[in-house]
Amino acid sequence: MDSGGIQAGTKPDGRNVARSLAREPLPIIALPGVGPRLAERLRRLGIHNAEDVLLHLPLRYQDRSRITPIGQLIPGVEAQIEAEIIGGEVTMRSRRFLVCRLRDTTGTLVLRFFHFSPTQQQLLCQPGVRLRCFGEVRQGYASLEMVHPECRRLDSDTPSVAARLTPVYPSTAGLQQFTLRTLAEQALAQLDAEALLPELLPHALRMQLRLPSITEATRLLHQPPSDTPLAELDNGRHPARRRLAFEELLAHQLSLRRLRERTQRQAAPPRAGDGELGQRFLEQLPFTLTSAQQRAWEEIAADLCQPHPMLRLLQGDVGSGKTVVAAMAALRAVAVGAQAALMAPTELLAEQHYHNFRGWLSKLGVEVAWLTGRLAGRMRRALLERLAAGHIPIVVGTHALFQETVDFADLALVIVDEQHRFGVHQRLALREKGRQGGRCPHQLIMTATPIPRTLAMSAYADLDTSVIDELPPGRRPVKTAAVPDSRRAEVIDRIRQACRQGRQAYWVCPLIEESETLECQAAAVTAEQLTTTLPELRIGLVHGRLSPTDKEAVMAAFKAGTVDLLVATTVIEVGVDVPNASLMIVENAERLGLAQLHQLRGRVGRGNTASSCVLLYKPPLSQIAHARLAALRECGDGFEIARRDLELRGPGEVLGTRQTGEQSLRVADLLRDQDLLTTARHAADRLLHEAPDCVEPLIRRWIGAGARYGEV
Repeated sequence: MDSGGIQAGTKPDGRNVARSLAREPLPIIALPGVGPRLAERLRRLGIHNAEDVLLHLPLRYQDRSRITPIGQLIPGVEAQIEAEIIGGEVTMRSRRFLVCRLRDTTGTLVLRFFHFSPTQQQLLCQPGVRLRCFGEVRQGYASLEMVHPECRRLDSDTPSVAARLTPVYPSTAGLQQFTLRTLAEQALAQLDAEALLPELLPHALRMQLRLPSITEATRLLHQPPSDTPLAELDNGRHPARRRLAFEELLAHQLSLRRLRERTQRQAAPPRAGDGELGQRFLEQLPFTLTSAQQRAWEEIAADLCQPHPMLRLLQGDVGSGKTVVAAMAALRAVAVGAQAALMAPTELLAEQHYHNFRGWLSKLGVEVAWLTGRLAGRMRRALLERLAAGHIPIVVGTHALFQETVDFADLALVIVDEQHRFGVHQRLALREKGRQGGRCPHQLIMTATPIPRTLAMSAYADLDTSVIDELPPGRRPVKTAAVPDSRRAEVIDRIRQACRQGRQAYWVCPLIEESETLECQAAAVTAEQLTTTLPELRIGLVHGRLSPTDKEAVMAAFKAGTVDLLVATTVIEVGVDVPNASLMIVENAERLGLAQLHQLRGRVGRGNTASSCVLLYKPPLSQIAHARLAALRECGDGFEIARRDLELRGPGEVLGTRQTGEQSLRVADLLRDQDLLTTARHAADRLLHEAPDCVEPLIRRWIGAGARYGEV
């Protein structure tokens, strides 16, 4: 990492770190002009103190350091001009607007205002007045124009052009750029005097990585000289921004390492067993494990033998066989007389796991129970009593598993499927169910949404990772096509032909608005229309508002082949396994993300027949929607899909941070700064051993007092 001409700064002594640990941050109301109302608006941006002001970096910059002649203006580029008014008027066409015509020695330009005050009108309609204007240049009807530029009358008191680039900050309602710039100037004025950002990185590390000091980097980012490369600032590749991005990634690595260390210091009973029950399980399966499944199981089995809690992420593409590996882990707990719990985010997925586990394990005499929020009355009380007494070895369920009324006799293993759909506190609550005598249960976290290595290195540094990167023999690739809604009749005829050949099909109606009720209504209407159009077919309907009994009955009929076409909402995204289903129709496919489309597509291609997925969309497609559908057509590998999904949606969406409540990165960008991750990991190892006093201040600066991920 080159410092790009910024001096590396002086060597910090231990007093900086000690001061950072000892002092309280300077509260935001200590800055001049900040009252309760402004403080509240700043809190919406995550700004609570003066240090936060300095770490609230500009989104982009404007070059107001020079005057561009009108004859050199380029459409689509922001510029600053100085010119004389040659005329102005209020015009009425489709709407009322103010037009002002300017001229300099190189050409003419039009200013256009749709909202204006009487004072602005008076100024801009005075021929001969000279203005300085800044705005984006556009191609107008007869000449270049600026719409709603910033304008200032030129007179003897007008300051000269800026000597620095002008920052544009992320903002919120009621908060002007002028206010944010003023606050940044005030914080920068106290940067040295108050030691608002003491240097926390050891001198030797900064010298090795050629990093500028944090003071110099911060000052440059808020007040860049006019000759600073604007492209480097805007794309985040300037050494000053990279300096802060590196420190933030380092702080997150340290936070996760601390979490991992705490986990490993906790005790967990080793669950070795003799392997006899697991061997019997493998012998009665109608298939053999793939080498990837075997490798993942060996890694899990080794963890279960340790005296500290396993914390492992099991990644695998749709249909790669994670559930079988999870069942083997659960049997290891059962073999030593303990219990295992599997938690899934939806009733449908929990029910699928329950049926799989029960089908496999009942032959071994192992009871599997199913617990959801809808189980009530006498049956619920009886199940909870038997669970608390240790008479039920394995339980599968939804978030109902971590309710206060649920107790376990000896919970040895917690399995969480589709982990990104649960919040941190939900996962922690289930783990607390197994805490006994200071010992914690082992945890296996599964996901069928492969996480790109870049994200896994950052977001799951506290987890060991196993990857099932091989599909079982016989899984056929699914041919994918994107078809406009205007060809709906052709798609319906394709369903008719497939079902005539003895195959089955899905028709998925995704969320149209943020309402489960509307989604279910849309699915019901579609089912009625298809019943009218395809009277010869047996059509079933599944959505989230059906009772568990009705839902189970429809799914059982579909699996048994007595339903030809299943119309469903996205509740069938994960966990449904019907080998005879060879055709998937996804309506309004442009509304769904890549990962979700890939999950839905994974419901077909599970048998011996060639399978297809038709993505039915309503044009025109946005650029991102077009890229998603193109990626699905071109690629069937979940890990490549995940990589493209990261590029299209960004890290926060891929990780599901909105559901988990995890704090997003403030300066770093996991996609842009992925080359810094390995360096940050090595630096974290070094700091923990060589400079442990730096660790806590770094975590506090970038993450705050609360742990980002909790003790998951």
